[in-house]
Amino acid sequence: MIPWAAAVLIAVLVAVVLLIGGWAYQTANRLDRLHVRYDLSWQALDGALARRAVVARAVAVEAYGGGPDGRRLAALADAAERAPRSGREAAENELSAALGRVNPSSLPLALVAELADAEARVVLARRFHNDAVRDTLALRERPLVRTLRLGGTAALPSYFEIAEAGEVSAREPAPATRRTSARVVLLDEAGAVLLLRGSDPAFAGADPAPRKWWFTIGGAAQVGESLAQAAVRELEEETGLRVAPEAMVGPLWRRDAVINFNGSVIHSEEMYFVHRTARFEPSDAGRSGLERTYIHGHRWCDATMIEKLVADGETVYPLQLGELLDEANALVDARGALPGGPLQSIR
Repeated sequence: MIPWAAAVLIAVLVAVVLLIGGWAYQTANRLDRLHVRYDLSWQALDGALARRAVVARAVAVEAYGGGPDGRRLAALADAAERAPRSGREAAENELSAALGRVNPSSLPLALVAELADAEARVVLARRFHNDAVRDTLALRERPLVRTLRLGGTAALPSYFEIAEAGEVSAREPAPATRRTSARVVLLDEAGAVLLLRGSDPAFAGADPAPRKWWFTIGGAAQVGESLAQAAVRELEEETGLRVAPEAMVGPLWRRDAVINFNGSVIHSEEMYFVHRTARFEPSDAGRSGLERTYIHGHRWCDATMIEKLVADGETVYPLQLGELLDEANALVDARGALPGGPLQSIR
């Protein structure tokens, strides 16, 4: 006979296995539904973008006739339709910038309304798609889900980041530019990161108020400046904290982004450093006049606070910052044990 204690232990183990199995089954089914939702959201977004391209070609004919500007706009619409997923964001942003420079008075009212409807459908489809990405990633990236491989072999979903209608200024040309930026994940003693809150200065004073977002310290590297030098210069200008370039840990991560800012579409290569300091109150004394118009506040945030900001509908850049904080804290303390090889690409 099995001893009573052993029988109880076996029963408990069986119950635990059944509970884990039941949870895993339900989670796998939920993940499957989320992936279906993600796939459908991409199909809807792809359809909305394709319709906008059709309307853009009609706009090219009505606004510019057979002139070079019209041919360029039509070519951008064609390029956006044919672009692979990896290059679709950049292509769609260039099309948005070109459409933003079209004078509405050169178009028939019916076409103006059709273009506005196409842009609105893109906005809604993009937001629905990114909501689906957020919900799927939130479940896929839980430690137990990753350990049990409940996501199977499905690729991780990705956000689609393009400028929304109205974010490209029609008052002046918005050429696409490229820049390399140094950004700093500035940590305090408890591991929280300093975030600034900003908005697009091109829409300062607009009604309704422009969308705001949270971002790390940093900016474009100047000619002849190393990335570490750019990081410490931006850190001093934006917060007043002065450190030596050799005190920066990194770069650790790289983020490629297409940003619509102040009437320009910017292809930005962002290189991320990490530094730890005692918590302090940032100073705005070194900020430029432009920075004073678009930086509206700051906050020291841990991963839970970042998660709450996102849950409340606010955007935090980089999008993976919350899940990267533990790694950032570990690497800033290790310093001499930084990972080799190519930089980790983040969103």
